[in-house]
Amino acid sequence: MSDLLIRRADVLQITGDKHTPSASILRDHDIVITGNRIERIVPTGIDPSQFRDVIDAAGLLAMPGLINTHAHVPMVIFRGLAEDVNIDRWFNDFMWPLESNLEPDDVYWGTLLGFAEMLESGVTTTADHYFFMDRAAHAVEKIGARALLAWAIFGSQGHDKIRETADWVRDFQGAAGGRIRTWMAPHAPYTCDDDFLRASVEAAKRLNVGIHIHAAETPQQTQSSLEKRGQTPIQVLQQTGVFEVPTILAHVLGATPSDIEIMAKVKTGVAHAPKTYMKLAMGAAPLLQFRAAGVPVGLATDGAVSNNTLDIWESLRLMPMIQKMTTGVAENLPIPEALYIATRESAQVIGMGDQLGSVEPGYLADLILVDLNGMHHQPLHSITASLVYNTRASDVRTTIVNGQVVMRDRQLLTVDKAEIAAEVRARVNRLAQRTPAKRIQVYNP
Repeated sequence: MSDLLIRRADVLQITGDKHTPSASILRDHDIVITGNRIERIVPTGIDPSQFRDVIDAAGLLAMPGLINTHAHVPMVIFRGLAEDVNIDRWFNDFMWPLESNLEPDDVYWGTLLGFAEMLESGVTTTADHYFFMDRAAHAVEKIGARALLAWAIFGSQGHDKIRETADWVRDFQGAAGGRIRTWMAPHAPYTCDDDFLRASVEAAKRLNVGIHIHAAETPQQTQSSLEKRGQTPIQVLQQTGVFEVPTILAHVLGATPSDIEIMAKVKTGVAHAPKTYMKLAMGAAPLLQFRAAGVPVGLATDGAVSNNTLDIWESLRLMPMIQKMTTGVAENLPIPEALYIATRESAQVIGMGDQLGSVEPGYLADLILVDLNGMHHQPLHSITASLVYNTRASDVRTTIVNGQVVMRDRQLLTVDKAEIAAEVRARVNRLAQRTPAKRIQVYNP
């Protein structure tokens, strides 16, 4: 018997390339999943008796599982504790003092909480950048998600921390039956000196992995770097060798035209988290310039202390609207391009463009079933428009990762949500203590 049959689904198809994408719907199709791969997609009519599990998806849309290309998932445990402040106060007076309270098990339970939220909203893969990632990896394994994990490190921790996290990268690479990949993660050029960045690159090369890093998060960071050392943050990464390995650059709102030329020539992608940029008054990313130059862009949420949710549908909705608003051109970033970024291009940013981001034979069986029958979708003149501008996290009915059903009809099957919530609540009083003198770093880019 074969493993899983999804019957009578409509199937989202994203074809073409990033500059001329097309979005269409296959009506009333069956999807056959064998092991962790999509085997075939055919018009409905397959005998369901030959399968171990059958999902009737009549009236639902099957589409690729969403990809969050940059998050700090365990930060959900601090959600709501840093409101209505700009980025320097957000770091110095709130986030970095709060993170001095972290213990390893906080990260375990925070990871479970965050990934539960994301699986319920259709996010199947996340590139996560945080601390105590050995505990995060155990949580990812338990809940059944896919993740590219990176252990954030600062130059102030010394080179021993590079060696420690490199050992972790080696030990956890391919964990959870291949669902976990691991990369190096020096935090940013303004928190890691050049020697620290170079040593991180050497570790990444030795391990044959990439680097996940924050860079040029705001135009002010770029200006500060130019004033202090005569180089932009992107130029710093270039001259320290960071671009000699695959790289995820978080945010990059401060990229200059010459920076974008550098980025276009290397294996890098930009993680784009528009809700954070709005909330912290950071500005708008040069998204259209990135894509025109051929730099891949992926959707991201960032952490829940600058976003408040891990809902990638919000990022998908805000991304094109901000580009239209800031350029004054409503035709910019049309629906097919937005969906391409959310699927195929996000997969490319995390280095899995030939494995994820499409519902097609041979790809990993990470997909979701979305219910577009709610009143907020009616009348449904355009499925693709509804996906970009109408869809809520709660519209996701079923989530499949690596061929395994992890949520069916809105019920998570791998974890006890009540237990997770209780564990997190038991920690909140300790975690919410904010002593600026105990901050783990100082934001002074």
